[in-house]
Amino acid sequence: MPWLEVNKLEQRKIFVLRVLRGESMSDLCKEYGISRPTGYKFLERFKEFGFQGLNDLSRKPHFSPNKIDPFIEELIIDVKGHYPTWGPKKIKARLETLYPYLKIPVVSTVGSVLSRNGLVVSKTRRIKRLYATSQLSESKYPNDVWCIDYKGQFKTKDNAYCFPLTISDHNTRFLIACEALQSTNQSEAFDVFKRSFKTFGLPKIIRSDNGSPFASTSKCYGLTRLSAWFISLDIKVERIAPGHPEQNGRHERMHRTLKHDAINPAAKNILQQQEKFDNYINVYNFERPHESLSQQTPGSLYKNSNKIYIERDLEYPNHDFKRKVDSKGFVSIDSQRRVRITKALDGHLIGLKEQEKQWLVTFNKFDIGVIYKNSLTFEPMEVLDY
Repeated sequence: MPWLEVNKLEQRKIFVLRVLRGESMSDLCKEYGISRPTGYKFLERFKEFGFQGLNDLSRKPHFSPNKIDPFIEELIIDVKGHYPTWGPKKIKARLETLYPYLKIPVVSTVGSVLSRNGLVVSKTRRIKRLYATSQLSESKYPNDVWCIDYKGQFKTKDNAYCFPLTISDHNTRFLIACEALQSTNQSEAFDVFKRSFKTFGLPKIIRSDNGSPFASTSKCYGLTRLSAWFISLDIKVERIAPGHPEQNGRHERMHRTLKHDAINPAAKNILQQQEKFDNYINVYNFERPHESLSQQTPGSLYKNSNKIYIERDLEYPNHDFKRKVDSKGFVSIDSQRRVRITKALDGHLIGLKEQEKQWLVTFNKFDIGVIYKNSLTFEPMEVLDY
């Protein structure tokens, strides 16, 4: 089939794309009525100049770095339409993933296309400030540190409150959970973490702020039932300094994107809001390139933890006896003596080791305090040593 004069350029584009998909050069040249040298010539021109290299040569330059093929421009606009918050870098990375055989222009050219088509929203420049931070653990691998928080609260259109609970992997930015909860009640949070642990395994560390239900004003390390449960699963509990959300900066940055893409505007009800969150998780993990990850997606880097979620009774083979903490936070030394530890340990077993004037109290692998024999009072250790 000879070139169609009216649509010659489009015919050449189709020819090159079919070659790149693996069809025989010889067969295609016969089909299009051209010689093999001509076919290879168009292929080489495409590899060097993109679709513009398929134009007929003339005395004027046949390639201009300031021009872009209309087909590529349409692709850029289409990606921007699907992801309005993405900038040129993410759009370029996404197109390179979707169309590896196309020559996608440089970031500045993608930006020019967006600007020319009125698709650039000016932003107020954020002032960067440096803060002194407390010592927090590094995350060299997936599941070293999970970051957790609530993204504030808002009302859906039916006037119901929504409290989004979010969990992300610090190393890969992988968004593990984004749940539309109706309160910050610990029971709802427990369900989210149980599902996450069953699906992805256990992290080494969970990092949170100092708010409920992750922390409390308890003198026993600010433990809550939730954080005590983490410790019982051999998960280290780590908290950022009060008033310093920047110490959880990666998670906070994700929250800004979440607010823009999945909260404003709010959905009709909680169920539909969860649908928006589920779609956000999919895009965030598997479609949205991250500049800090060299334009890779979190989903391409994250791997499930090798630590399997298993509920088990704690054992204390090196202690004199063990006791279960009741719902009011008390343990029974014997039938007549009871001591209050903390409600956060409700239902957990603790180990007690007898010493001269006291009992050493251990929770899982950690010595958390002492019970004085004379006064039957519990005093926490100053530092919970991991």
